Amino acid sequence: MFKRALLAVLALVLLALAALWWALQQHPSLAPYADLHWKAPVGSGPPAPLKVTFLGVSTVLLDDGETALLTDGFFSRPGKLQTFLGKVEPDLQAIAQGLERAGLTGKNGRLAAVIPVHSHYDHAMDAPEVARRTGALLLGSPSTANVGRGAGLPEAQIRSAKLGEPLRFGRFTATLYPSRHAPTGFTGGEITEPLHPPVRASDYKEGQSYALHIEHGGKTLLIVGSAGFEPGALRGVHADVVMQGIGALGPRPESYRDALWTEVIAAVGARRVIPIHWDDFWQPPGQPMQPMPPPLDDFDASMAYLRARGSREGVDVRLPLEWLPMDVWAGLAQSR
Repeated sequence: MFKRALLAVLALVLLALAALWWALQQHPSLAPYADLHWKAPVGSGPPAPLKVTFLGVSTVLLDDGETALLTDGFFSRPGKLQTFLGKVEPDLQAIAQGLERAGLTGKNGRLAAVIPVHSHYDHAMDAPEVARRTGALLLGSPSTANVGRGAGLPEAQIRSAKLGEPLRFGRFTATLYPSRHAPTGFTGGEITEPLHPPVRASDYKEGQSYALHIEHGGKTLLIVGSAGFEPGALRGVHADVVMQGIGALGPRPESYRDALWTEVIAAVGARRVIPIHWDDFWQPPGQPMQPMPPPLDDFDASMAYLRARGSREGVDVRLPLEWLPMDVWAGLAQSR
């Protein structure tokens, strides 16, 4: 009797695990948001002097042809089983292919800095290798610095950021403001010693989260890699465009979404919002991006909120192109 009951329980557990695994393979469709997809410019007008390219998760490339900056630099994208049950480490081949696809090969100094917006593995894990291959500076929190040290990156290429300090890279001015990760089970913690991969994904603690403000020739952009915020941190900061992380925003209550909008998008006076960090980062490198599956997020709820709030307040909401440069200020009036 006991044996049969145990077998029944085991069968139910296996069935539940199978159902969960099946659910993790189901991705919301992007088709309902066709009207929000970025429209590539038509015609042969002059190219934009400053290009912004979304490379997945919250990896964003900014390039004016002379100098480039990169947030996160995450290309490895280990799969679900490895992430949950094993250990993770930078995939050197995926990083090399990602840098080549982004046009960032060689230590020519064009990539001035790689800036993880916090220190979770899907943001900071690959950044030291990106810095090593390009000669870029690894700029971020003390936790990110320990990711760099654990990867053997020379100390001369590691810099701990100071909050609110404007840093000049070519014609870019980059300023890091405090932010927070969206409330999840992985929020918080510091990496207090050099982190030597392979390690558990959970060993990549958040550290300090940032909102990265970019100014270039009068154009302003804010990159927020998570659906979190530090109350009052962006008071007095202006950005025409916000690239806003929306991962884990969907399950949050309406009051939280309202607070995020108020503390980030409304606070900086944004006229355009481009959602990032919505794609399933367990998808293999090189595959088309798909929204995170419903057991872990609610992409449709996030997009419904952004669409409605943007329409109500006259803020343009656009899904980004994937791996193609955009003039994210196109169609906006001159920056204030």
